[in-house]
Amino acid sequence: MKSGVLNLVLKRLGIAAVTLLIVMFAVFFATSMLPGDTASILLGQAATPEAVAGLREAMHLNDPAILRFLRWLLGLLHGDLGTSYANEMPVATLIGGRLLNTMKLAGITTLLSVPLALTLGITAAMLRGSVYDRTVTVLSIGVISVPEFMVATLAVLLFAVYLKWLPALSSVNEAHSLTDLVRIYAMPVITLTFVISAQMIRMTRAAVIETLSTPYVEMALLKGASRSRMVLRHALPNALGPIVNAVALSLSYLVGGVIIVETIFNYPGIAKLMVDAVATRDLPLIQSCAMIFCLGYLFLITAADIVAIMSNPRLR
Repeated sequence: MKSGVLNLVLKRLGIAAVTLLIVMFAVFFATSMLPGDTASILLGQAATPEAVAGLREAMHLNDPAILRFLRWLLGLLHGDLGTSYANEMPVATLIGGRLLNTMKLAGITTLLSVPLALTLGITAAMLRGSVYDRTVTVLSIGVISVPEFMVATLAVLLFAVYLKWLPALSSVNEAHSLTDLVRIYAMPVITLTFVISAQMIRMTRAAVIETLSTPYVEMALLKGASRSRMVLRHALPNALGPIVNAVALSLSYLVGGVIIVETIFNYPGIAKLMVDAVATRDLPLIQSCAMIFCLGYLFLITAADIVAIMSNPRLR
């Protein structure tokens, strides 16, 4: 059985490696097909055709696409993300501080949203059919139906325009105290927490309800086990795999949500950096930022699958 579990884990890791290679290929060629000429954008409208041609040659933009891809892939394998076209400095240097800001935002959101969503999802499953359950279900479905930019816009209108409690823009450099940090992170964190918690609540509730309907849980209830004991001792351990999958899938929405939130609130993270790079067709910077988001998404999904395999008692 242990060798069977190990084989499944290794197989999942192999699938993740192949997926990563496909993602690299897709990211490179998708960004290479962006409209507009990079050399012309960098030199401006006053540039002569000779200057544009010379810059394209210097940046190796005239090389075949497959050769540029292999050169980029080899650089990634050696930890070289390339040099930014627009800033003329290493991409790793540009990404360093911005990546830390994005990780801070994602970390704070995770610390708030995961306990909140699990608590609401599990208690809604325990009180299935009650007013509390219906209220949580209706609210979560309502939040799921609203896109991230709408949640962010409503948050700005409510907390920044009408109530004037929080700033509309999140400038990390202006934080000089704990109160400043709370005010700066409040709006982005509130928006992201709303977005990812709703989906997590729905998936957690469904996983717990499915486990509660199994014969062994019903037998525990018939033997006199309390509802809380039945959930905590019998249902939750066996629903761990689906719940972890629910958490991982919900957190993966941070990939898309962070891009929108950082742009709306002008938060100095890696997503905002990537959006700015698209405007200048800074391909090395766009590709590196996109790969970081893809790696984060792939890591969450792979980790969830491995936990689901390890937590399955029949496989163990």
